[in-house]
Amino acid sequence: MNHALILPLLVPLFVGALLLLCHRMGKPAKRILSLAATWALVPIAIWLLLLADDGQLRVYALGNWQAPFGIILMLDRLSALMLLVTAVLAGFAVLYACRGDDERGPNFHALYQFQLLGINGAFLTGDLFNLFVFFEILLISSYALLLHGHGQRRVRSGMHYVVLNLLGSSLFLIGVSMLYGLLGTLNMADLAGRVSAADPADAPLLAAAGYLLLVVFALKGAILPLYFWLPRAYASATAPVAALFAIMTKVGLYAIVRVFTLVFGSEAGTLSNMVEDWLWPLALLTLGAAVIGALAARNLQVLLAYLVVVSVGTLLAGVALGNDVGLAAALYYLVHSTLIAGGLFLLADLIARQRGDLGTDLISAPALRQPLLLGSLFFMGAISVAGLPPFSGFLGKVMLLRAIDVGPDAVALWAVVLVGGLGMLIALSRAGSLVFWRPASEAVGQAADPVRVIATLGLLLGSVVLVAIAAPLQAFVQATAAQLLDVAPYLQIIQGGAQ
Repeated sequence: MNHALILPLLVPLFVGALLLLCHRMGKPAKRILSLAATWALVPIAIWLLLLADDGQLRVYALGNWQAPFGIILMLDRLSALMLLVTAVLAGFAVLYACRGDDERGPNFHALYQFQLLGINGAFLTGDLFNLFVFFEILLISSYALLLHGHGQRRVRSGMHYVVLNLLGSSLFLIGVSMLYGLLGTLNMADLAGRVSAADPADAPLLAAAGYLLLVVFALKGAILPLYFWLPRAYASATAPVAALFAIMTKVGLYAIVRVFTLVFGSEAGTLSNMVEDWLWPLALLTLGAAVIGALAARNLQVLLAYLVVVSVGTLLAGVALGNDVGLAAALYYLVHSTLIAGGLFLLADLIARQRGDLGTDLISAPALRQPLLLGSLFFMGAISVAGLPPFSGFLGKVMLLRAIDVGPDAVALWAVVLVGGLGMLIALSRAGSLVFWRPASEAVGQAADPVRVIATLGLLLGSVVLVAIAAPLQAFVQATAAQLLDVAPYLQIIQGGAQ
């Protein structure tokens, strides 16, 4: 048994527990321990990515209890890719936090590690109930991180976030219970086989359970009409927390891909592709509504939060196409949008620190202390997130637009994506002109902390790196999409065929 699969869970689990037990240790020690643990996940994720690239499914049976009776972790190309994106994002975000944001409340670094535990567990689990468990771990940590720093705005946003996610968790538990009551298992691979062989009389209840799960994942993924909690929550969070939250919506989208390509995938008989007709209109409506929200935003952080929802709509469109080309385009765009969104949230905080009491409000303010540096970073991020060349957002959108055949759906996708891109460009141009080109007086802010600038630049340069490695990354995501749509190897987990 390859024990590497459990390392992304053990590292944050033990370090988070140690940080809680030794909460009286000095701030430098906490920061060093948290930085070391978070950045250690990067080589671990690269190692797992290289393992997964051979196309073989790897299973880790906790307690050596084999599937379907035991709890398993499952590594394929998709989970390995998500682990690496999370590790890189978290590494730069915690580096930024160590320059003072972690002092706004107690136990920041312990909560941060438990958040990573929940996210990594959600990507690795091969069991629906444990997907629920890891969802709860990451949500409980996110509740505390969202409130980190206190303040009336954070408390108000946090209450909305908590209530909605508690409702989502209740629906998740009901859906999982229905599946277990009908099929007697919650192992995803075993569910895939049993759904295909289920009694036709149970099909309506199985479909109801599937739609309940879709609602839950849509809430966590911020899909219309369940995304209204996100802009206010993300805009009120501290910068490193908002940056880490850039991966949170992707957890919901990951769950949609995993459950509805495996459990309700091609082997599910009459229930196969049961949500395909829903995902397409939801994707286009989410994208369009988010662009309108971005155009109406009067705060830079709110604008960036709506851009996260734009990325959700774009990703969902690729998934809704139902073919390997569209899914591959969505995965490439997922990597791009996560890193750039995280970098832009950090950049917004750098800008706010140089605008005095006005913060990120999009109104005229004193001149920035470092307009050239921050303006260059903003220009890079804006061009990339709007999908213009030569950055990775352009490549992701080109891959998506090429994934659909000529027809009415193609016209709708091209219109929404291109007009949406124009809308994002207008919103970002307006924000940039107010922040950088309309100073009202002499600069009052202090120069940006070099470490914070490095952390921000590290994430924004991800767009350049993704262009440089576009060919191998495109080959990898294409292989990932093909692996996801081929359910047969996953069914072998139950038959003892996976290692």
